Amino acid sequence: MGTPTYLWVVFGVAVVAAIGLDLGVLHRKAHRIGLKEALVESAGWIGLALAFNVWVYISMGHSAGLEFLTSYLVEKSLSVDNIFVFLLIFQGLAVPSQSQHKVLYYGVVGALVMRAIFVFGGVALLNRFHFVLFVFGAILILTAVRMLWPGGHKIRPGRNWLVRLVRGVVPVTPGYEREHFLVRRAEKWSATPLLLALVAVEATDILFAVDSVPAVLAITRDTFIAYSSNVFAILGLRALYFALADLLPRFRFLRPGLATILIFTGTKMLASDQIPVSTSLSLGVIVGIMAFMIGASVLWPQKKRREA
Repeated sequence: MGTPTYLWVVFGVAVVAAIGLDLGVLHRKAHRIGLKEALVESAGWIGLALAFNVWVYISMGHSAGLEFLTSYLVEKSLSVDNIFVFLLIFQGLAVPSQSQHKVLYYGVVGALVMRAIFVFGGVALLNRFHFVLFVFGAILILTAVRMLWPGGHKIRPGRNWLVRLVRGVVPVTPGYEREHFLVRRAEKWSATPLLLALVAVEATDILFAVDSVPAVLAITRDTFIAYSSNVFAILGLRALYFALADLLPRFRFLRPGLATILIFTGTKMLASDQIPVSTSLSLGVIVGIMAFMIGASVLWPQKKRREA
């Protein structure tokens, strides 16, 4: 894969240690995560990612460090859209607040596996078939159009085909059973609505991987940089959800901003043969889009919120 083994070992140790600290110390008992706790944890995950970025810069050079930072920002910004979907899933299935962290944790575990498949498979396809570059670029632009299309991002977790499959195979309890995904009654196993929420989260993450992995591969084709940046962005997604779930609806220009990032990265892939774009320029454009998106949302809030 072109990356020294010790880099993968250090990466694996860092990830396992961070997850162990998160589960074994910070979230050993299920509880409702407040805004202050979520903000502190989000800052911790971002700090860990930036520290790893510095280590990549020292170990692999300036270009690799810049690619990691750019890929991390792309994945982090696109993962904000995941938060909207998670919020709709939890609302649609009435998931108790103290159980949401467990669903997101197992959802993250599944996401790490899926991103590995998508990243390694995507790099292999790009290295073997050049035309795949244009396929990925088209996917990003179509995703941006779908994101901007009115009503094109509606989520109905109860109608998800995987959720319906689970309902058809396993009986589902009418209510939640604390933090259990499965319960045994009358010598038969039954699923709880918490398992349906997990299935819905995993199913939607597959769709997000189709969007975000090509965007990262537009920045780098180094499997280590692409996957590690994805992992650090995903690991901080749970804390970011609890920090921003109530605030994100106020950012009226969030969806257009994310769509613009996708259009930029998609166009970059489509025009890469004629107009190569440097990583530093990509980083500047993405940071500029994010800054404008946040600033415009603050300066020009939605009318109903401004009147309130």
